[in-house]
Amino acid sequence: MAVELCLLLLLLFCGSTVSEVQPIYKPPPGTLDFGFVPSKTYDTGAYHEPGPIGILFKIVHAFLYLVQPNPFPQDLIRKVAQQKFGNTQGDYQKAIYYEIGFIVSAALGLLFILLLPLVGLCFCMCRCCDNCGGEMHQRQKKNADCQRSCFATFLFVASLIISIGVLCAYAANQHLTSQVRGAKKLVNSNFKDLKVFLNDTPAQIDYLVSQYNTTKDKALSDLNNVGSLLGSRVQEQLGKEVRPALDAALTMAGAIRETKEALENVSVSVEVLQEGTERLHANLTDVKMHLSNTLNDSACSAAQAASTCNIIRNSLNQLNINANFSGLPGVSSQLAKVNDVLKIDLSSLVQKGYAAFNDTPDLVVNQTKNILSDIKNVLESIGSNISSFTKTLPVQKILADLTIYLTQSEAYVQDYFPLVEQYDFYRWLGCLILCCMVVLIVVFYYLGLLCGTCGYDKHASPTTRGCISNTGGNFLMAGVGFSFLFSWVLMIVVVLTFVTGGNVEKLVCEPFEDKTLFKVLDTPYLLNQQWKNYLSGMLFKNPNINLTFEKVYSDCKENKGIYTSLHLEHLFNINEFLNISMYTEDVALRIEHIQINLSKIILLDEIGKENLLNFSSSGIDGINFGAYLTEINKSVTKVDLLSFANDLEARADQLPKGALENALKGHANNIRMIHNQQVVPLEQAMSTLNQSIRLLKRTSSELMVKVKNVISAVNAAQLLINNNASLVIVQETKKYMDTIVGYFEQYIDWVKESIAMEVAACKPIANVIDTAVDIFLCSYVTDSVNTFWFGLGGSSIFLIPAIIFAVKLSKYYRRMDTEDVYDDVETIPMKNTENGNNGYHKEHLYGIHNPVITSSVEQW
Repeated sequence: MAVELCLLLLLLFCGSTVSEVQPIYKPPPGTLDFGFVPSKTYDTGAYHEPGPIGILFKIVHAFLYLVQPNPFPQDLIRKVAQQKFGNTQGDYQKAIYYEIGFIVSAALGLLFILLLPLVGLCFCMCRCCDNCGGEMHQRQKKNADCQRSCFATFLFVASLIISIGVLCAYAANQHLTSQVRGAKKLVNSNFKDLKVFLNDTPAQIDYLVSQYNTTKDKALSDLNNVGSLLGSRVQEQLGKEVRPALDAALTMAGAIRETKEALENVSVSVEVLQEGTERLHANLTDVKMHLSNTLNDSACSAAQAASTCNIIRNSLNQLNINANFSGLPGVSSQLAKVNDVLKIDLSSLVQKGYAAFNDTPDLVVNQTKNILSDIKNVLESIGSNISSFTKTLPVQKILADLTIYLTQSEAYVQDYFPLVEQYDFYRWLGCLILCCMVVLIVVFYYLGLLCGTCGYDKHASPTTRGCISNTGGNFLMAGVGFSFLFSWVLMIVVVLTFVTGGNVEKLVCEPFEDKTLFKVLDTPYLLNQQWKNYLSGMLFKNPNINLTFEKVYSDCKENKGIYTSLHLEHLFNINEFLNISMYTEDVALRIEHIQINLSKIILLDEIGKENLLNFSSSGIDGINFGAYLTEINKSVTKVDLLSFANDLEARADQLPKGALENALKGHANNIRMIHNQQVVPLEQAMSTLNQSIRLLKRTSSELMVKVKNVISAVNAAQLLINNNASLVIVQETKKYMDTIVGYFEQYIDWVKESIAMEVAACKPIANVIDTAVDIFLCSYVTDSVNTFWFGLGGSSIFLIPAIIFAVKLSKYYRRMDTEDVYDDVETIPMKNTENGNNGYHKEHLYGIHNPVITSSVEQW
């Protein structure tokens, strides 16, 4: 039935989910978000924390390591499983060597079981013969008090150790019972998780299938936006050459307009400068004439003014124009040709080229309508195929069968659980009786110590001891008697539980914890001599598949999907269903057949190109820029008129006050006025002319070469669009196809990853194993049993010294029948010849009405 369950479980998950783990695919830009696979948390925590008693468990583990420090005997276990143990002589030696600690300990326990009852019998018979302390006579010794104190102390320590041991045993007994009673909740939790494991899987499968719509919607979105995606990509690639060519043409159109403005500025500026210099020349001539007349005045003949007037007279030649613009050539012919060029709006023609190129996405949309419609139909058919395929799988039926089997198993466990609790009660009662045996012995010892210590009177003779002291001695002897009666029974239980629990800990629990047990189970041909791998042979009827217990357990422990953990691809290879080419072949084939014709795009027509050539032959490169720059670099006048006027006014101040001084200052003001009204405007006109001439010089520099380069770039870009655009389109179409196909690859890889790690995560299966072995068998049962025998065994062993000390101590507490008599002076016993006794004292002579047991010195 278990095999059938496994097969049904395999069929369920193999048909509904996944494939082997593949490397995670890194999708292209535009990563899809498939969300999270719905999953429920499992309630079972396969970990047991024993609490305070865990300290005792660790102590027992340390003790077992001392008894058995040898590593796990994998070879011996394999031979036992293969029924080959004993075929070689060394097998028994290895087994004995491994179990030597248990063998020695068990032998000592058996020796205890055999000898202690025999010693007790001999001891009893010996006392009946008034030997072994059976005679009710105590010899008086000087160190009697010291001996009594030592015996009492040793007995108390032994009793205390026995008490600790029985408390440990009792705690272990109670812990086991409480854990067994609480195991029902843990079992129910495991069954609940298994049901969640079964019930949650169909929803996870449906979620994986439904997320195909995410892939399809994204692909349809890209198909609907083929213009902005594919068209823009094509436009971007072509634009690497097209846009620089159009930009150069547009820059040249701007240069034509700037050239016209510069030529106009040159023409106007030259005209203004020619007229202005003529008017300035006439005014400066008048100023010189008037100054000369003033200087010819008789006042300049005076000795004080003669030198100053001569200096002024000698500087009059500086009042003259410096630049001559009348000889500069005109630019009217060049301006006329440029105006003819501007009759055609080159910028508008270039903008039309831009507009035509920017319509590339629309051209792509219009030319791919039919193909995109076919691709959309293919995507719809893929979704229908996936849905129809999953519906053909008998998931619900298998789930229902597994749920019924799980429910029946749970009912079976629930029915037998009261029986388990009942048997555990019997076990608990038996262990409690064993503990009570030890407790009874310890109680007698404690009562004996209590009564003996409290009732002891050091002034009383052995024959006159009180009732309480005598009762204490009787309690001690009662404890000795029960020790002989119960100790061998206790040791039988200790030996049996020690051998069983210790070997379970060493051969099951520790190998399970470090997974050595799984390595043994995974030994080829171990459980079946015909199968290399037992698990794969049982599940798939193919023992050559490398499926191991350790790998399955580890994968389930990590909560991986059951498809991956059990290698269910050997029953149903989901790769065949999730084959990328199966879904993308038709899509890729149709995308590859996309044909886009961009020959209708005209970047710059022949009129525009001819217009550029006309501009290059406009003659601006023939302008005599040197003549212009020569005159422009000159100043308007030979001397700065403002400086001359200031100097003239300063020299006038050197003259005596009078008409000559005032006349010269009037001339200075007149010169300043000429500078402000005529020279300044001329300087502004010269600046404008300078800028225009330099602009024209830059523009005309290699103008023909520049124009030809622009036309060549435009022709090359046009050639690319007309002839080589197909190559770019093919490349970008391939990238576009990779993007669309990439969505399917993301979906498939996400499905595989989800199946490997999330869908039907088999953590509950590992939890069931951990619950059965690690928690119930090892933590609940084995640790508790080992702690029980450890405590009970320690108590049993310390019964031996307790017996010795109790027998010795009882002599000091019990009332004796006879005692030694000493003289008041001497310390040697006196011989009483009257009574016929040799040194013995008869109590009735002193008024004590007790029978006297007489003995001779030889008998003592």
